[in-house]
Amino acid sequence: MEIKEAVRSIAIELCEKAGLKSGQTVIIGCSTSEIRGHHIGSHSNVEIGFEVFVSLKSVFDERGVSMAVQCCEHLNRAIIVERKDAVASNIVNVVPIIEAGGAFAAAAYNEFTDPVALEVFQADAGLDIGGTLIGMHLKRVAVPIKLEVNRVGDAVVTAARTRPPLIGGSRAVYDAAIS
Repeated sequence: MEIKEAVRSIAIELCEKAGLKSGQTVIIGCSTSEIRGHHIGSHSNVEIGFEVFVSLKSVFDERGVSMAVQCCEHLNRAIIVERKDAVASNIVNVVPIIEAGGAFAAAAYNEFTDPVALEVFQADAGLDIGGTLIGMHLKRVAVPIKLEVNRVGDAVVTAARTRPPLIGGSRAVYDAAIS
């Protein structure tokens, strides 16, 4: 399956299975090296980063879902978002480049209208393309989602949604519409 087609498919399926609504945010981590069949961080590719970003953004924009893009470990997995989606107190000063941040994060920074970097972020759902470890940027209770398409190129794709914690024990009653 071609990269654009695979990326669109996983984004659409995530939206459906996670029940994402307008105003929610999805965190994306992507290794272009892994997509190309190489070890993470070893063969980054700007063109693939751009292709993945544009494909994802088109799906999420159609649904009013905001994207948050995770940088690589060289930037401590900072997050790139549109300023409108940022909490001002979390903004840090860094511009991702292919060598520090990664090709996908650099593409996001270049393509967003008013990008900022954040140190801390908590998303409603996430896509991890190539083992980038997005879990630290998901809300507290993450629920795995099994996707029909689970690869982009050679990269394994994992997905998750989040839900509020269930509290109260055996006598508690929960609202099924919230989960």
